[in-house]
Amino acid sequence: MGRWQPDARGRLARAALELYVERGFDRTSVAEIAERAGLTERTFFRHYADKREVLFAGSGEMLDVLANAVAQAPGSATAMDAVAVALEGAAAVLAERQEHARHRQSVIDANTELQERELIKLASMSTALADALRLRGVDEPSAALAAEVGMAVFKCAFRRWVDQTGTKELAQFIREALADLRAVTAEK
Repeated sequence: MGRWQPDARGRLARAALELYVERGFDRTSVAEIAERAGLTERTFFRHYADKREVLFAGSGEMLDVLANAVAQAPGSATAMDAVAVALEGAAAVLAERQEHARHRQSVIDANTELQERELIKLASMSTALADALRLRGVDEPSAALAAEVGMAVFKCAFRRWVDQTGTKELAQFIREALADLRAVTAEK
């Protein structure tokens, strides 16, 4: 595959994930990723700051999806209802990427440094949700709590989705996790 072919960024991302799954994150070099993609290391660094970034590219877009979904939730929506709308928006973005998500998660699960980076990404998502809720007029403690709870729901649903062998969509897992949350908070 020649360097002139389109989608260098996508080719690099696919090559990196393939190599991370085959060899492990730590045993894969930028040179190997570039070679697998049919590109140069220089091209790699034009698209990604480092080899970790390949796994976390797109995080900014996800923050925008969450914030926009909260903003577009009906005016009568509670803070948790707005968070639920946002989580469904995130599920829509990820809907066609289950196999990619499964491989990506397996790479992250095998590396402590990547797990830390994933937690930072999830914290950023929580902050984006809380900020969007505050813009809707939700008070600080409620916005922060709803955002954190929303991310806990997302993490549980996402894990179930990537671990499943069936055909259930991420959005369904999110709805089930929200129902589980309601059941837990209604217990006496």
